[in-house]
Amino acid sequence: MRGLMDAPQDAETRQEDRAISQEDRLLKLVSAGIALSSELSLDDLLSRLVETAAELTGARYAALGVLDPSGTALERFIMTGIDEEARRRIGDLPRGRGILGVLIRDAKSLRLSNLGDDPRSVGFPPGHPPMRSFLGTPIVMRGVAYGNLYLTEKSDGGGFTADDEQVAELLAGQAAAAIDNARLYQSATTWMRQLETLVDVSRKVAGELDIDLILETLCREICELIDAETALVAMADDSGGFRIPAIAGDDIERFANVRAPTKSMKAGRVMERGRAERIDSVVDDPEIDQRLARQLSIRSALMVPIQISGVPLGLLMAFNHVGADGRFSDGDLRLAELFAERAAQPIDLSQRVSREALSRALEGQEQERRRLGAELHDEAAQALALILMGIRSAEASKSEDERAAATAHLKEVAEATLGNVRRLSHQLRPPTLTSHGLASAISMVAEQITGPGLEVTTESTLRERLDPQVETSLFRMVQEALANVVRHAHASMASVLVARQERSVVVVVEDDGVGFDVEKVGVDCLGLVGMRERLELIGGVLEIESIPGTGTTVRARVPVRRRTSG
Repeated sequence: MRGLMDAPQDAETRQEDRAISQEDRLLKLVSAGIALSSELSLDDLLSRLVETAAELTGARYAALGVLDPSGTALERFIMTGIDEEARRRIGDLPRGRGILGVLIRDAKSLRLSNLGDDPRSVGFPPGHPPMRSFLGTPIVMRGVAYGNLYLTEKSDGGGFTADDEQVAELLAGQAAAAIDNARLYQSATTWMRQLETLVDVSRKVAGELDIDLILETLCREICELIDAETALVAMADDSGGFRIPAIAGDDIERFANVRAPTKSMKAGRVMERGRAERIDSVVDDPEIDQRLARQLSIRSALMVPIQISGVPLGLLMAFNHVGADGRFSDGDLRLAELFAERAAQPIDLSQRVSREALSRALEGQEQERRRLGAELHDEAAQALALILMGIRSAEASKSEDERAAATAHLKEVAEATLGNVRRLSHQLRPPTLTSHGLASAISMVAEQITGPGLEVTTESTLRERLDPQVETSLFRMVQEALANVVRHAHASMASVLVARQERSVVVVVEDDGVGFDVEKVGVDCLGLVGMRERLELIGGVLEIESIPGTGTTVRARVPVRRRTSG
């Protein structure tokens, strides 16, 4: 009797035990959700999720597969329950085929009592441990699939239940929210870092005048921010190809001699279209020169036009994303566009300054030609006319003495004319300047200066050769300043000092002449405007000090630029 009466009590006790077990499971599920929601490290979050899922469902093995951006394959696979030795025997991690592929395609829960009985179950390697019972659940939020949760080998030897499936789905929902939260946090942190870098780069660019250094800084920073192997700026040149003024990243030597007509390159077409493009797979893009891509080992790319008011200036390009996916993201493209905007302003300014400098240089050459033309007309042409008149006079002479006197006079005029022509040719580019440098050329000019009662002295502490353009500009400045002394100063003494300082060369021309009021006298008539513009082209400055009755000081200061070949 007692046994029959005890039976209902035992069943009631077992039901109560099951209720307590279910209550414990729900408590653990709530605790797990709270813990997962507070986890910001994605790798730590996924590992905790897998361990929690195995504990709550009684699975011996648990795994989580993270989908790649395409949503068609697994890019990451986290496991628990399998030791390191078993992992080595298994070999490569799953990529999303067989039953795992079914879950990716269908995106709904799947329970199997025995994996081996399902014809879709394929792809297990030889070292894989036996797995029979299976429960798979997609991790989805707002229609976006993040991955799948896989559970195998129920610990009691049976199959997974509907309760297990419900727990797995609840846990997958919590995991989706946590993964989304972690990714948003990572995205926000990355964007803040990128924004700080962009501000820092903008500050560096604003204070820098060297365009090549500006572009190198931009390439280096964008390369680091978007995890690109290589970043470069390509500018269209006059030959219809590209030149590369700045490049940063790994193995940049392979880009050293790259030149191709713009019409045959993807880069040229992107620049013509004026729209940024992201190339996820270079081999699948019909516009890309595959031979060149193989030569440069390019797999993926970003190409962003650098333009001002729709006018193309060049391209900012990045190649080969370093991440596991190998492709650049939309965020990478937007960041590259911001950097291209930062590059446009200094490139445009540099080009405008170059055009202005060229225009001023050409104008300076024209002024020099006009001056030489005037001197040739005033001296050489008049002398030749005088010689012609002398020849006619000699021909008309009636006696030998008159003819001899006319011939002697003609020789004197011819020798003086020859000297003037030589002087003018030396002014174009004195051989002494080319052979011996600035100090020697200035000494030569000082020796040739002639004026009533004028003495010219020179002194130099310069012991090195400078860049030819610097030497020529300073020589012309001294030449013009001494010519002004002879023509206008009425001086008895003039001096030229060439001083080498730490980072510059200073040239000072002084005289004790009548001076002039710098504010009232038009300096253009003295050639001082041309002198100032010539010096500005090489980064120098010109200062003029003069007071009526106390002489004049003309001072030039030029940054040191060492002599270059050619």
